[in-house]
Amino acid sequence: MAVGPVEYLVIAFPGGRFTGAIAPALAEAVASKAVRIIDLTFVYRADDGAIEMVELEDLDPQELVSFEPVEGEITGMLNSDDIRKLGERVPPGSSAALIVWEDLWAVPLTEAVRASGGQLVAHERIPADVAEAAVSAAGSTR
Repeated sequence: MAVGPVEYLVIAFPGGRFTGAIAPALAEAVASKAVRIIDLTFVYRADDGAIEMVELEDLDPQELVSFEPVEGEITGMLNSDDIRKLGERVPPGSSAALIVWEDLWAVPLTEAVRASGGQLVAHERIPADVAEAAVSAAGSTR
C-alpha cells in the first residue's frame, strides 16, 4: 500500500484560546481527500512553561474537525516525548494544535515513482516566509 508523505504542523494560539477558526479549512482539506488526519493533539503551555496535553473531550465539540480515524493504530510517528518537545516551542500562555496528516494527493505520484523504479532522494519544505517573499517579489515584477 502506497502512503503519501506524512507531515505535522504545530499551530500556536496566543493567550491560550483555540477558537476553532481553522476547523473549516482543515475540514475542507479532509473532505476533498487532499489529506487524511492521522492524529490531532492539543497542548497548553502555562506562563511558567509547564506543558499540559488537552484531551479532545475537554474541548468544545463545535470547534473540532470531524475526520475519519485511521484504521488500526499507527505508532512510531510522534509519542508523548515528541509532543512535549514540540510543546516547548509554543510560547508560554498559549495553546497549540498539533496535527499529523498524510498527503493523500501524493499517493498516485508515490505509486508512479515506485512503478518507474524511481526513488525519493529529498523532501523538504521551503519555509513559509521564504516562499511568501519569493512569490510576492515575483508578483511585483510582472
